[in-house]
Amino acid sequence: MAGFEVLIDGRYGIGEGPTWDDRRQCLWWTDIPARMLYRLDWPGEAVASLPMPRRLCSLGLAESGRLILAFEDGVFLHEPGTERFDWVAAIEPELAMNRLNDGKVGPDGAFWVGSMDERTPRGPTGALYRVTMAGAERQFGDVIVSNGLAWSGDGALMIHADSRLPAIDAWDFDAASGRISHRRRIARPADEVGRPDGGAFDAAGIYWSAGVSAGRLNGFDREGALQRSVALPLPHPTMPCFAGSDLRTVFVTSLRAMGSALDLARWPQSGGLMIGDLGVAGVAVHRFRDV
Repeated sequence: MAGFEVLIDGRYGIGEGPTWDDRRQCLWWTDIPARMLYRLDWPGEAVASLPMPRRLCSLGLAESGRLILAFEDGVFLHEPGTERFDWVAAIEPELAMNRLNDGKVGPDGAFWVGSMDERTPRGPTGALYRVTMAGAERQFGDVIVSNGLAWSGDGALMIHADSRLPAIDAWDFDAASGRISHRRRIARPADEVGRPDGGAFDAAGIYWSAGVSAGRLNGFDREGALQRSVALPLPHPTMPCFAGSDLRTVFVTSLRAMGSALDLARWPQSGGLMIGDLGVAGVAVHRFRDV
């Protein structure tokens, strides 16, 4: 496939969290304001829509086969096809202005999830948390919009972004303990390059960031140098995901919520699910240790 195209014209308000499920051979993602979880059995184009009880902001896979879900104010385990949601951790119940945002399972088997300020203007009230079956542990704060979580293939590097600074930070990561150290700011991509939203690593060690303000996927090396920038058919991508049996298919979610009337007239499929190929395989996602 040359370049990227719109696969599903879903027009999601905030399409987010694409996650490849290798056991079920399907892609999961969410539309945050619509309170919906979606499933695409791949290959194919039939989408199952699963209503959620609250805004679903991000998700991951669990060892048991369940999904781990970050709703706006807490983390739950859920068995698809049922109405059962098992509580894992409440996060920031005292901060009414915040909601949870980007989250992924790390090489340590924990679910890492950050929060964001929903007010206008936004402030640095967010934080990043490490969630296990024992609960949530705050890692650091002073975050405006937590985003961009991804781990290198060797599990030794974690990337985290703040979409509003904007900034991309790298951390040394200890997969055995889940400890992070040696924080350094590796990039501050301007709006015209692409403010950082969700991200994913490829097997060659390039970190792919969804440039939500520029309609691009930006590939940064470990030092933050921009190695590649790929144009997308929609202006506001939110997160890439490597998928398929060889992890060479790339899905990218997008949003409509920040589009102007002019944007939506020019790109009526904004909010759709895109598909393409970057010419390289991705890093497989990890599973949450719930058993």
